[in-house]
Amino acid sequence: MKRLLFSLSLLLTCVCAFAADAVNWTVDLIDDNTDHPAVKITAKVNPGYHLYSVDNPAGGSMPLKFYFDVKGCKAVGSPSANKSYKKEMDDVFDVEQHFYEGTVVFTQKLKPTSKDFSVNVEVQGQACNDTGCVQVGTAKLLKGTFSSAKEDPNEAAEEQKEEVNALVEMTDSLQSAEGPLMPAANLSGVEANQSWWDNVEAELRVFEEAPEQQGRSLLYIFIAGFIGGLIALVTPCVWPMIPMTVSFFLKQNKSRSKSVGTAAIYGGSIIVIYVVLGLAVTIIFGASALNELATSALFNIIFFLLLVVFAISFMGGFELTLPASWTNKMDSKVDTTTGLLSVFFMAFTLVLVSFSCTGPIIGTLLVEAAATSNFISPAVGMFGFALALALPFTLFAMFPTMLKAMPKSGGWMNTVKVVLGFLELALALKFLSVADLAYGWRILDREVFVSLWIVIFFLLGVYLLGKLRFPHDDEVEKCGVGRFMLACISFAFAVYMLPGLWGAPLKSISAFSPPISTQDFSLYEGDVHAEVDDFEEGMKLAQQLNKPVLLDFSGYGCVNCRKMEAAVWTDPDVKSSIDNDFILVTLMVDEKKELPEPIKITEKDGTQRTLRTYGDKWSYLQRSKFGANAQPFHVIVDQNAKPLAPSFAYKEDIPGYKAFLEMGKSNYEKGNKK
Repeated sequence: MKRLLFSLSLLLTCVCAFAADAVNWTVDLIDDNTDHPAVKITAKVNPGYHLYSVDNPAGGSMPLKFYFDVKGCKAVGSPSANKSYKKEMDDVFDVEQHFYEGTVVFTQKLKPTSKDFSVNVEVQGQACNDTGCVQVGTAKLLKGTFSSAKEDPNEAAEEQKEEVNALVEMTDSLQSAEGPLMPAANLSGVEANQSWWDNVEAELRVFEEAPEQQGRSLLYIFIAGFIGGLIALVTPCVWPMIPMTVSFFLKQNKSRSKSVGTAAIYGGSIIVIYVVLGLAVTIIFGASALNELATSALFNIIFFLLLVVFAISFMGGFELTLPASWTNKMDSKVDTTTGLLSVFFMAFTLVLVSFSCTGPIIGTLLVEAAATSNFISPAVGMFGFALALALPFTLFAMFPTMLKAMPKSGGWMNTVKVVLGFLELALALKFLSVADLAYGWRILDREVFVSLWIVIFFLLGVYLLGKLRFPHDDEVEKCGVGRFMLACISFAFAVYMLPGLWGAPLKSISAFSPPISTQDFSLYEGDVHAEVDDFEEGMKLAQQLNKPVLLDFSGYGCVNCRKMEAAVWTDPDVKSSIDNDFILVTLMVDEKKELPEPIKITEKDGTQRTLRTYGDKWSYLQRSKFGANAQPFHVIVDQNAKPLAPSFAYKEDIPGYKAFLEMGKSNYEKGNKK
């Protein structure tokens, strides 16, 4: 287990690596320039994994799906595999699963209708092993030539006519040449107005106060990072390093001012290293991709497993360390360099040595920063974290007498690690809840989640009283006042959550727990429910009832969305206004339910994408119409989908939200009078 962190050190990039290792794909065009070309799709399933078949029974794992966007040719039949799949009864899903192992080749026959043709191939599926499942797939554009004398121009014209008819059936009309195709095919018989999908960023900008909201978001990330750094300071990986490092600076430099300067450079180097890490994460993924990653069900499952691993490590199950060669190389750099470069390598050594304690804190912080969709949020969070981590080294160098007052290293630091282990275990359930909501498994409904938290924090209180011991704990002969007070807080928190089993809002944990709508039995009636969860249906209902629309762009994995719902929407005046004055439409951008038919769109940057789920559709609506990508995002629109007030992002401000609703209602009434 000592080398486990070698594969976990980059907490975000592991998502891509995990998916890529399950199945390796190759897509080729065969028999080109003949009468019978075909697409050959080869899937090499790595040992231990199962790739589920196209006809995998409902209720089991996600079946394999092929998408062929053809031009100048036709797809003949369906893809055929070169071998039969295996069948095995799955006790978890209680269905007979159909899957492939090893290498399997799928062939899709084509029939050209013109000289030049192309096929855009997309494959989506799921592969599982004994530890979990990943979504797998590939995409590739293939181009071919057909030179047979049997080419039938009438057949090519008929093909083009069929494509046009299909396009007409899918949408009532097209947007302007600069705009994308308006997804009007999936309205279940409801007629959609073309203008509803028009971009309204200019109109919204008249109301907006985005810089202030962005500043609040960055301040929150900075404070969260700073608090995380303070917590990291008192872990066994960092605390003993403070007196050792400061004493080294004081002994190495005869001058007091030089010692302070060296310590300041050391602290500055720590800050630079962590800020560069934050920037690297953003550069690799991009701000928009980070937000999508943070709401990805697969990512949340992987992060749940990581936090459980870290929690077990903190509790003494095993020791997590980076490969020794990394720290040895840094130590050798310190010995072979001098001056500022030597101090920098000393700081880098601290970062590597302390990673087993700081890794979970950093990973959690990066996920929180990713959800803001701000390009510099990860760097700001890392700056706050590193500032708190580096500050003591400089302060103790300036005031060396303070070193005598530092608490000595001892068993209390292991207690800190174990307490962090309990907290990591509780937090891990939040990430599992996101995936559970996105896929509709219903294994972690609100009452189950609250029950588990009650047990975790009750056991934490028992541990703090010394009645529960882990492998590296010293025997607690006497319970100190501090431990006793913390135990009381933990017990009180567990008791506070008990009414949540019967539907109490529990506002203090609303950011982590599943929404109250997932609870099977609830006595609480103060929550707000959306009338519809479809944009076009909501606009149609607004016309019928002559009301403005409150659009709520949300997500199952959106922490701040749950906070807003529990802290703001439960206010009696806010609830009354939403219920009586507006049509509330909640659009989940991470909804995994598939659209009846995929929709092809073109982003503002010219990128062509295919929307396959309702979550894809609502995320695209938010980006293309309002120019926003973060949740929660609330905007009030009239019956033409034009904004009536500034958008409202995350802020637990009841008076401000009341003013937001009042402005939207007032402007709607003024428009009606005109």
